[in-house]
Amino acid sequence: MVVASSQRVCRDHLEGGLIVSVQAPEGSPMRHPDVIAAMAEASLRNGAIGVRLESPEHIGAVRERCPDALIIGLWKRTFPDSSVYITPRWEEIRSVWAAGADVIALDATSRDRPSGQELGPLIRQAKTELGAVLMADIDSVENGLKAAALGCDWVGTTLFGYTEETAQLSPPAMDLLHPLRRQLPPSTLLVCEGGIASAMSAADALNGGADAVVVGTAITGVDLQVAAYSRHLKRQTG
Repeated sequence: MVVASSQRVCRDHLEGGLIVSVQAPEGSPMRHPDVIAAMAEASLRNGAIGVRLESPEHIGAVRERCPDALIIGLWKRTFPDSSVYITPRWEEIRSVWAAGADVIALDATSRDRPSGQELGPLIRQAKTELGAVLMADIDSVENGLKAAALGCDWVGTTLFGYTEETAQLSPPAMDLLHPLRRQLPPSTLLVCEGGIASAMSAADALNGGADAVVVGTAITGVDLQVAAYSRHLKRQTG
């Protein structure tokens, strides 16, 4: 039986849970849809409450293989007139939803978006035309509160350390959790994402105020993990 989307995003199901970001860089053999789907299924079988996926192709592959999965979907696209790349425009929002995502993740920082599109109208269009649940990927308390006020249902610390304003800072964004949880509406799900490298760190995020935690590279980042080990060993033996 396929679980309805509304049940998959129920707060009781999400609180205290682990969401695994199943992604692979361009050019990696791990980026094949069948590999992504297999990693997603393995994550879900072992206790993950959901998966975060990049691109309509990967969302569709996981939806087909794991019809009951909670899928947070996004699409990374780059444009010359903007540094926003996580589901930046209406075209990407619509494609992620059509591919089978339960939740659409999008950049909700203060940066200018490509083609002059603005965050507020995009959120309103996604809510009215699609009825979509939206996750705001943010980099600051101010932008998290703004995204919630505009209508985003989830707020995630995904872009802390990855925007021009926070480039000097390193995730995880533990310092954002308490003020966000204190000021966000109780109904807004607060997600800690970025830089979670151990189970202990994930637990610290929950204790710090997050409702759920997203872990990616530490679990599914084969390319980056192997490269990091290799570099470290070469330094030791060189």
